[in-house]
Amino acid sequence: MKPAWIFSGQGAQAVGMGRDLYEASAAAKAVFDEADSVLGFSLSGVCFEGPEEKLTSSLYCQSAIYTMSMACLAAFRERFPEAPAPVAAAGLSLGEYAAFAAAGYFSFADGLKLVAKRGALMDEACRKVRGSMASIIGGKPEVIDSVCRE
Repeated sequence: MKPAWIFSGQGAQAVGMGRDLYEASAAAKAVFDEADSVLGFSLSGVCFEGPEEKLTSSLYCQSAIYTMSMACLAAFRERFPEAPAPVAAAGLSLGEYAAFAAAGYFSFADGLKLVAKRGALMDEACRKVRGSMASIIGGKPEVIDSVCRE
């Protein structure tokens, strides 16, 4: 068996995420508690209680997803200490930071500081520039081109 760990990016958040892990796993609780300490505010409260508008802003969302990813990993390792080490770790966009931390490239706290700064800079950029993002699945190229030009 050759396991790999894959971590999600921004957009995977949901109010209430992590509460069950926090209550069931001492290792996951320690991750959330460390995040609250490193950041100087209750990130766990934002994850567990919202509000959704706060959790979805880049300012909080990126730290929340990174922390949730690492809490899941901590709970997994706690539950399955005999599990073989992964041969690879990967992540989608923001998830790359969790992959680096999971691979031991940097500590959870150092990664959290990077992610918090990343989220703050992205939040600032979003406030300065009006824009949006959409996914296009299928369709006629000429229609897609016209819509994108608009």
